Amino acid sequence: MSKKNGSSNVFGAAALACALVAGSTVAGSAQKARRAAVVNPRTAAVREATVEVLRETSEIRKLPVRRQVRSGAQSRAEIEQMLVRNLDENATPEELEASELTLRKLGMTPADFRLRAFLIGLLTEQVAGYYEPKTQEFYLADWIDLDGQKPVMAHELTHALQDQHFDLKRLDKLPKHESDASLAAHALVEGDAMVLMMQYVMRSPARQLAMLRSLITGGAGSTEQYDKAPRVLRETLVFPYVQGSAWVGQVYKRGGWEMVSGAYKNLPQSTEQILHPEKYFTLEAPTKVPFRSIAASLGKGWKVADQDVNGEWGYYLILDEFLQSKESSQKAAEGWGGDRYVLYTGPNKGDVLLTQKTVWDTERDAQEFYEAYAQRTSKRYAAEPSGPEPSVRRFWNTKEGGVLVERIGNTVLVVEGIPETLKVETLVGLLMAKT
Repeated sequence: MSKKNGSSNVFGAAALACALVAGSTVAGSAQKARRAAVVNPRTAAVREATVEVLRETSEIRKLPVRRQVRSGAQSRAEIEQMLVRNLDENATPEELEASELTLRKLGMTPADFRLRAFLIGLLTEQVAGYYEPKTQEFYLADWIDLDGQKPVMAHELTHALQDQHFDLKRLDKLPKHESDASLAAHALVEGDAMVLMMQYVMRSPARQLAMLRSLITGGAGSTEQYDKAPRVLRETLVFPYVQGSAWVGQVYKRGGWEMVSGAYKNLPQSTEQILHPEKYFTLEAPTKVPFRSIAASLGKGWKVADQDVNGEWGYYLILDEFLQSKESSQKAAEGWGGDRYVLYTGPNKGDVLLTQKTVWDTERDAQEFYEAYAQRTSKRYAAEPSGPEPSVRRFWNTKEGGVLVERIGNTVLVVEGIPETLKVETLVGLLMAKT
């Protein structure tokens, strides 16, 4: 669990960070973890506390304990080793490089940003404890106060109960390249544990005081890496905890823990449903925008490097990185119906093309997004657009290639990095062709 109670959504990287830090998805080497637990001097105390906290967590959450949870304490080095293993198991170097390139193409990270190294440092700093579904074990960081971290234990042991009743490992089997839906599912898991944790804390003034003292003294440790993380990583990292707890709160308000448990059978399908709970309750499903490669039309040596779904949350972050107006960016991202982005790389260094096909609930929603993305593009490239039809099409000549933003009915196309050899009309035809 992140100290801030805080794959891929906007970008493979951001949601991968969520998956690595979230207790619900941490995986690793069971044998090495158990060996570490045996020699760690704090393991006995953690095990004793686990029995007590699990019992009370089960009582609050109304989920019976089906089996006791093995637990222990781990050092910062051991937790870092777990994170490195998990990162290597969940993403190849090529996938991380593609996520890094997508972030850079969107202007969301500096040109010299190195994703893998930063993720390891960020997550090692933030993790105070984690539950591992593959081995059904819980570990607490050995450098933090045990009494002050019992709320963390309640949070992570909620994951153990979720796993016993709903099988959290199935979240690892969600469709690949549908990361907006994956982020929404993790918002359920983490939001559930956050609401439980607050109920656990509110049961005792002593717990409230201990948690407050832990927060004042820094809890798990430094926030240096978190504070200097690119905004997209910071805010997507905490999305399952902050927006997830608000969403679970609305579900709980409607039908208590029974309704929250029912959500594991009917998972939220998009970050739009998390941000607007009524869309979950009315079963407003996202529109599937199919993947169709145009690599062959780009020329010899071009290939697909990455593809995924940004979702409403992703587009809020993409817009606001440059608009710097929360209200305007949120309004423009609302009305999202579905999307698919595809990153292409060419035969030469610097050959990078990013296509985004977005579908909106109404033409008015599409027009609002079109105008907002056009404004973002002008700020992003410090350039003014050209084009005969500014109300539906705008084009920018930039040092990184041509940029097109076009609205066709309730669809908005965004293409960045267009080679001079590719005609815009041909490109639009390829992207709008039915599969």
